[in-house]
Amino acid sequence: VPAGHALAVDRTAFSRKVTATLSQEPLVTVIREEVTRIGEDQITIIATGPLTSERLSQEIARLTGSAQLYFYDSISPIVEADSIDTSKVYLAARYQRGTADYINCPLSREAYERFYDALVAAQSVEKKDWEKLNYFESCLPIEEIARRGRDTLRFGPMKPVGLKDPRTGQPPYAVVQLRQENLRADSYNLVGFQNHLRFGEQERILRLIPGLENARFLRYGQMHRNTYINGPLLLRQTLEIKSNAQIFFAGQICGVEGYVESIATGLLAGMHAACRVEGIRREGPPRASALGSLVHYVTQADARNFQPANITFDLLPALSVPVRDREQRHRLQCRSALEEFDRWLEELNPAMRT
Repeated sequence: VPAGHALAVDRTAFSRKVTATLSQEPLVTVIREEVTRIGEDQITIIATGPLTSERLSQEIARLTGSAQLYFYDSISPIVEADSIDTSKVYLAARYQRGTADYINCPLSREAYERFYDALVAAQSVEKKDWEKLNYFESCLPIEEIARRGRDTLRFGPMKPVGLKDPRTGQPPYAVVQLRQENLRADSYNLVGFQNHLRFGEQERILRLIPGLENARFLRYGQMHRNTYINGPLLLRQTLEIKSNAQIFFAGQICGVEGYVESIATGLLAGMHAACRVEGIRREGPPRASALGSLVHYVTQADARNFQPANITFDLLPALSVPVRDREQRHRLQCRSALEEFDRWLEELNPAMRT
């Protein structure tokens, strides 16, 4: 469907096509019934999506440990570092404890009032019947916090206490903190800014924050129901669980977002499962590739703060030689990814390639 430079699909038509393709495959038998028990002595790929049934969720919790199965996720927006206006922000740690690793965007009273008014009037994403959540207090959408009172944000995610602006010697009226998202420091997370607003509204409102007037967003904030496991704690890079090499996870439940990402991890889990049947072990796709980087993320990210993700340039490894021009950098990353992936495909068993 038309979506500018983005790849977008008609979700209903797309799902019909996938279902039809699988149903017509002679090597696949489709059985339509609820699975409530997972055999631990046979190879199984669990690829249920965000609406995994309650009984199957309980079974997955039994296999993985109930504390490692999540039912909601909250994601804060991420901006590209070189799109932040550094003349309007400052580095500081609260109360000067530790190193000054946070970028702080100071807001005057006037700027805060303007931001607050825009936030509480913004359009939220229309919720489906199954998505009407009772939010956990610890991950409330920022617009819900704002509706509790005009100054609530200033005592929550926009608290300025202990964050003196070196240019004034005083804390600002309110502050938005940006936390480094990766070791390359080329992207930053808006701390505590999980929300349920439309993407266009997020871009408009977040650009009211000093320093983010021309921000480029790598990811927008989201909150939704999403059953998924703590992949970095539970999965090997083959997508099998560490406690049982017979059981694999793929798709959204392993911690990826998006149609392409879900299908790709399903294909990869199937490949590794087939290799296990044949008694051989194959390395997964190279780290430089999109699929390799995605698998690296869902198996190697910080397990304490794991959140599902789409593939973005942010997940790809940095180039060996830094390139300042963004388009050129992305072009080189794509070329490297394709070359490495093609080389990996050539090394696979011919039967696997088909």
